[in-house]
Amino acid sequence: MAGKIGEYLVQNGVMSSSQVATVINHQKEGDARLFGEIAIELGYLADNEPIDKFLELQDNKPQK
Repeated sequence: MAGKIGEYLVQNGVMSSSQVATVINHQKEGDARLFGEIAIELGYLADNEPIDKFLELQDNKPQK
């Protein structure tokens, strides 16, 4: 995947950089769940819509 989900969410005002860092820290500490699952549980996202949009954009990018 070319871009990073956290950067996308911060750039689009969906999450703050500290919220993204918190989710990443959970993953680094062994939480095997997906980024969106952790963000929703922590209350940073209401649903997967922003994640789905990011993935859609990634799927539509030309391959290098």
